[in-house]
Formats: sequence, structure tokens, C-alpha cells
Amino acid sequence: MSLIKLEVRPQPSRAFALASPLIALAITVVIGVIMFWLLGKDPVKGLQVFFYEPIKNAYAWSELSVKATPLILIALGLAVCFRSNVWNIGAEGQFVVGALAAGWVAMQAGPDTGRWIVVAVLVAGMLGGMVWSGIVALLRDRFNANEILVSLMLVYVAVMLLSWLVYGPWKDPNGYNFPQTITFEAVTKIPRLFDGLRANAGSLIALVAMGLLWVFMFRTYRGFAMQVGGLAPAAARYAGFSSRTSLWTALLISGAMAGLAGGLEAAGPLGQLTPYVPAGYGFAAIIVAFVGRLHPVGIVFSALLMSMFYIGGELAQSRLGLPKALTGVFQGLLLFSLLACDTLIHYRIRWGREQSA
Repeated sequence: MSLIKLEVRPQPSRAFALASPLIALAITVVIGVIMFWLLGKDPVKGLQVFFYEPIKNAYAWSELSVKATPLILIALGLAVCFRSNVWNIGAEGQFVVGALAAGWVAMQAGPDTGRWIVVAVLVAGMLGGMVWSGIVALLRDRFNANEILVSLMLVYVAVMLLSWLVYGPWKDPNGYNFPQTITFEAVTKIPRLFDGLRANAGSLIALVAMGLLWVFMFRTYRGFAMQVGGLAPAAARYAGFSSRTSLWTALLISGAMAGLAGGLEAAGPLGQLTPYVPAGYGFAAIIVAFVGRLHPVGIVFSALLMSMFYIGGELAQSRLGLPKALTGVFQGLLLFSLLACDTLIHYRIRWGREQSA
């Protein structure tokens, strides 16, 4: 009987490290075709709404950038954490608190407020995210609490805080009893890049953040120390690198990026706070970070792909009558396909025969 065996490679395969995301995407597409066929839909039309419609014209690219911007920012912060062996799973909560802090500043604007308030809105978003991730760092540092559980549980606290505010103290008195804040003044809105399109300056901010974090992670002493601490904690301690400093730095950067994404979302496409601020970006960004190989440049392309899944899922729902959950199915397929393909980086497949006793 033939057997499939996994044999450890002497060295990790650079070829498979580069090809693995592409193979995972191909597997996701093949399984997607099978799903469309089983659901009684034309697979060609199904693939078209996911992979062609989101990029077919300028308007589509504009909408793609709106979806990709928060994913890029959150995933960049998560990449810093994961490379430092700090498992921040609660970026969604930091995103929500960042939106709350930014929204509070935006609500202070009046008719005479200048455009400078946009900077204050974004800084408030970053500070809000840092405060929320700082709670995780504090509990891990002082009490050795598991950052996975703490950060994840804080997501639900943030969502409940948002609900309390928009149903209570921050509810718009002229909003016909809907759970929402007042609409932010036009002066607080993130500037748009083109007339008639929703693409805004957040896309440029995300690209600048990509460059800055690339420099930080790969061209600075602190970034090197954090990565060594993640790859080899014993070697980092021997070299005199502080694991405590790495913990706080990684979580605060991650919180700042998630909070900035929340601020851009609140003062950009949303324009007010509602219970629907949590859009799942914080969890989807985990997939984006790993598909992008925890590298800033790879994260940008990965975020664009994930944004295509978001938009494609919405189009599949409206045009093909498919459930909205299809977006999550494609995201999960991509992640599990990537994990399976990553096995071939460290192992090679060998075919052998079962030997009789």
C-alpha cells in the first residue's frame, strides 16, 4: 500500500514560501467554483462578482480602497505583534474604541471649527486604540495574563461600550430614536481624493504607515530586537533585549494602528457612530497579516484581495441571491488553504510503500 509521508526539509523552501499564498488562492478559487455549482449558480458569474466586479472601473477601485484601508492599517499593527510573538487577537476592540475616541472629538466640532480638527480626530483614534491595547499589555506584564484571552474578551467590552453610548448618552435627540450619534460636521470628514468617489486620504495614510513600519521592523535596532525576541526568546534575553519593552511596544503600535483605522472609518465612510461600527475588520486583518507573510508590502496586496472578498460577498448577495456568510466562507477557505500550503515550506511530500511486519 502506498503511503504519503512528510519529510522534514534540511532548509525551509524559499520557493514555497513565495508560492504558498498563490497556491492557496488557487485552491480557494477551485473550491469556490464547486460551491457555486452545488448552490445552483453559474460558477463563471460567481467568480466574476468576486474577482472582476471589484476592479472593473474607477468607482470599483475607489470602493476597494475604502475596504482595504482599515484592513491594511490593522494588519500592519498585528504583523508587528505576531513577529514579536505577542498574540493580539483583539484588534477589533481596539478598532471600536478608536472609533469612539475619534467620534467624541468629531462631535465637539461646531460651525466655526477649522480643518485642523481632522488631525485631532485621527490622533484621538490612535490614543483610544493604544489605551485599549495598553490594558492587554498591563495585564500581561503585571499578572502574566494570557494576551489572547484578554484581548479577545476586551472586544466584547468595547462593543458593549459602543452600544451603551449610542443607545444612551450619545444618542442623537433628533434621530427619530435610532441608536446613532449626530452626523459629524463636514469639517471633521476625511478629505476625499477624487470628486464623486469615496476614496479618501486614509488610503495615503495607510501607504505611509506601510513604509514607516517597514523601516521600523527591518531597519531599526528596536525592530530587530522585537523580532529576535519573537523568534528566539532565550537568545534575546542573552543579548540583553528587554521582553517587557517589546511587549509594550508591539501592543501599543498595534493598538494605535487599529485605533487609527477606527478613526478613519468613523470620520470617513460612516460619518457618525452606530451599533454597526464593528465590521469584523479586526478579525479579517489576522488573515490579511498571515496571507501577506507578516510583511508590510505583502499585507497591502493581501488586504486588496480580502477587500475583493468583502465586495464580492455583497454583490453575490444582491445579484445572485447568495447568503452574506459567503464572504466569511471565502476568508476561511483562504486561511486554511494557506495553512495547509505552508506545511510544504518545512516539509516535502514523499511517496512510500507500507512495509509488512
